[in-house]
Amino acid sequence: GSHDTMTYCLDKNSTVSGNESKLVKFLNKCIPCIVHPIIMKWSTTQVLTVTEQLEAGVRYLDFRIAHKANDPSLTLYFVHMVYTTITVQEILWEVLRWLETHPQEVVILACRNFDGLSKKLHCHLIACIKEIFQCKLCPRNVVPTLRTMWQCGHQVIVSYEEDVEVEEHCELWPAIPYWWGNKTATRALIHFLERMKRMGRPEKFFVAGINLTENLRYILLHPFGSLKKMTLRSLPCLKIWIKQQYPGPKKECINIIAGDFIGNDDFVKDVIELNTKI
Repeated sequence: GSHDTMTYCLDKNSTVSGNESKLVKFLNKCIPCIVHPIIMKWSTTQVLTVTEQLEAGVRYLDFRIAHKANDPSLTLYFVHMVYTTITVQEILWEVLRWLETHPQEVVILACRNFDGLSKKLHCHLIACIKEIFQCKLCPRNVVPTLRTMWQCGHQVIVSYEEDVEVEEHCELWPAIPYWWGNKTATRALIHFLERMKRMGRPEKFFVAGINLTENLRYILLHPFGSLKKMTLRSLPCLKIWIKQQYPGPKKECINIIAGDFIGNDDFVKDVIELNTKI
């Protein structure tokens, strides 16, 4: 999986998301020439496009969906502090085109955040998902073995982080739990993931996030840093942790693993190779 999949196309000229704190919005308004480049450095988590991520082997896409404040249109974007240049509809079509040329592949679209989405916008988004993927959508009453999905022509599982909408549409799956450590240090993140494993894996899909998270103190102590530098430093230790994991139904087994800058350090290859342990 890729964490915050769409941050490769954040808009340099975008306003700050409506979900961000008043302080961030105020500082960005007062000193945008300083604050905005900092936001971009610490918000970008991927450099590969969606198609490149799929080609690399990613099968879980983390879509943070938003509607811009004061925008009269129904246009939806992705968001991570700032909005993307590319719309949600454009990316859904891009995923469909890739699936049509890879008929035995299955992807999970985790639709989350929903910054600024009203009931009307949720209905619009779900209608777009249904229109674009049609029978490729796997209903949640199906046990999604690969054999079953291939027989039915299903290729897309949509995890939707809005319970009311999930209840109304059989094509939507409940939100997939994401183990987010919210840590700046690699060892602390691994400690968190190990603690979550000891508590026992959920019965269904879940994501172990190996992504580090900056905070204001960390940014101030690393004025020339970036999320990419922070991530690349952590990858050797996280690579060792990944190789030690086991997939499967047992208590301490791992399911989906999602990270930042997934094109680096054999991350995808290491995760896929875990299947040979089954």
